[in-house]
Amino acid sequence: MTYSLSTDEFQTIQAQDAEQRYHHFLQQAVTHGEIWILKDSEGCVSLATDDEDCIPVWPHPDYAKAWAGSEFADCEPHPIPLKTWLDRWVKGMTEDGVAVAVFPLADADGVVEEPETVADDLLRKMTKLNRKK
Repeated sequence: MTYSLSTDEFQTIQAQDAEQRYHHFLQQAVTHGEIWILKDSEGCVSLATDDEDCIPVWPHPDYAKAWAGSEFADCEPHPIPLKTWLDRWVKGMTEDGVAVAVFPLADADGVVEEPETVADDLLRKMTKLNRKK
């Protein structure tokens, strides 16, 4: 379920560097059980870096909308349950040779990782949070 995001929090997180946003993404994805992508009538948005094709992901739909801007105005944020991401998306992206661009901004790249690396980081974060309960 989507959490409430204040303007202050939005701006503070957007001001962070890519590594800080990556860790924020992990925390929020595990806490709220979902990852956000952008979709249009043809499927999910992908982008190309110098080395590989990527699917961009965010911890909240507002960040995805901000990244989309006018270039991807026909796209809508779409939630992927974390369990579905881990059970199906990681395998599919790995088989397709697609990386994950975690939390890019309109004016800054995100951290680009292999799907298994992001999955491992998410699972470690889940274990750590479960120990605190």
